[in-house]
Amino acid sequence: MPVRTRVTVPLEFPDGYRTTAEVITFTGLADGKEHLALALGDIAESGVPLVRMHSECMTGDVFGSQRCDCGPQLREAVEQIAETGGYLLYLRQEGRGIGLYAKLDAYALQDLGMDTYEANRALGHGDDERDYTAAAQMLQALGAPAVDLLTNNPDKSRQLRELGVEVRAVRRTGVHASPVNVRYLQAKVTHTQHTIDLAPAS
Repeated sequence: MPVRTRVTVPLEFPDGYRTTAEVITFTGLADGKEHLALALGDIAESGVPLVRMHSECMTGDVFGSQRCDCGPQLREAVEQIAETGGYLLYLRQEGRGIGLYAKLDAYALQDLGMDTYEANRALGHGDDERDYTAAAQMLQALGAPAVDLLTNNPDKSRQLRELGVEVRAVRRTGVHASPVNVRYLQAKVTHTQHTIDLAPAS
């Protein structure tokens, strides 16, 4: 898939962290969505780029919702990739692929006692409906046949490998637990084997 546009964008996060990204767009991605790649740091020097596939989370990324760990993971990933050299793929797959409204419907069911996966199923959705075909196409267009992947989600590395991308190593993201989101994080460990080290409940 060809690259459509490259543009330099200075970034500043609420905590004051600043860096510069080259934001890259693409044409002809498999799902037709407007996914972005942010090139950060010295990619040429890194050899194999560090890559984070970050699925859009409006509530966490934009509004700082405490119900998930998406905002802190995005902030952490940008700094780690800027230090190492690589790409943050910002994928328009809100709510593990079910969409923003459905995600908020699932939140309402969680308030009644369901966990995040039980709520998805009650709404007729799968545990995780994300597909990373477009991400593999983006990496191909960027000339990155092999990557080091920044993730706690084993499905991401599995899908990338099946799509022909060599995942040389997997680097865990940090644990961004709080009293509000710890049940959500525990559900990710229990249902989809995320590699999140949570302290035992006291």
